Amino acid sequence: MSASSPEIRPGICNSTALRKAARRVTRFYDACMAETGLRATQYAILILLASRGPTTVAALADLLSMDRATMGHNLRPLERDGLVTIQVGREDRREREVALSRLGEEAEAQGKPAWQKAQARFEKAFGKEDALAMRRMMARIAQLELSIDS
Repeated sequence: MSASSPEIRPGICNSTALRKAARRVTRFYDACMAETGLRATQYAILILLASRGPTTVAALADLLSMDRATMGHNLRPLERDGLVTIQVGREDRREREVALSRLGEEAEAQGKPAWQKAQARFEKAFGKEDALAMRRMMARIAQLELSIDS
């Protein structure tokens, strides 16, 4: 290591390491998305709705590994700004179904260049192959069946 670059010490806590990296990447994506008026999490919701069509709040929460209350918190500004609609579920009236509005479709399309810029800058800084390996690893982690009884 050179004198100008400190040694990287990973620490011992998996949770802290994941949260620290997630916060740093989220801040970076939020900064890249700032010109769109959307936060990275909000844009992720718009992308999912654009690709999957109308989806229940519970299904969206599951896809993004959020609890339903957090998903509701993220959906409120999108609904307020007219980017999504939330209606009683078609199949189960107890559920709430979220769909992109016409304005939401436009916001998703207009946000794509900023998101692509963030993707390209991250991959340039981190390495394209390392970024792919990281996404694969994070997908594995997101699928883990973790229990306090294990």
